[in-house]
Amino acid sequence: MTRPWVSPQEVIAYTEIQAVKDRNTTKLAVDISRAEEYVINYTHNDFSADIYSARIPDAVKTAIIMLAELYAKQAIIDAKQADFVVKKNGAKSETYDDYSYTIGDGSSAEMGIDSLDLSSLLDAYILTQATGKFYFRMRKL
Repeated sequence: MTRPWVSPQEVIAYTEIQAVKDRNTTKLAVDISRAEEYVINYTHNDFSADIYSARIPDAVKTAIIMLAELYAKQAIIDAKQADFVVKKNGAKSETYDDYSYTIGDGSSAEMGIDSLDLSSLLDAYILTQATGKFYFRMRKL
């Protein structure tokens, strides 16, 4: 199956986040590519087997769309935070009397991936990889 497995239009049709819908399709294509790489690394499966020659399974496609939306949303948030930090002369936190706030470093994407619970969609497609090692044990009879 040739990549990409998902089109930017499919991500736009899925999302309810207006900022993701307004995102440039070229940038969405990059988000989709990242999502596909995540799925390939998670499953150890590049879906090049003959059984996938006609199409990618719906569960895998759904996982890619959800991940691409997350990556797009996170990129938008990171860009807004970066603009704010630049405007505030590099300040990442400020305090006013008894109120303070801190701008994160954008590492929340990993936590977001965990919240998607992709294992229910992808675990059926995980290929076990051989380690290349085997152990031969002998004992007396």
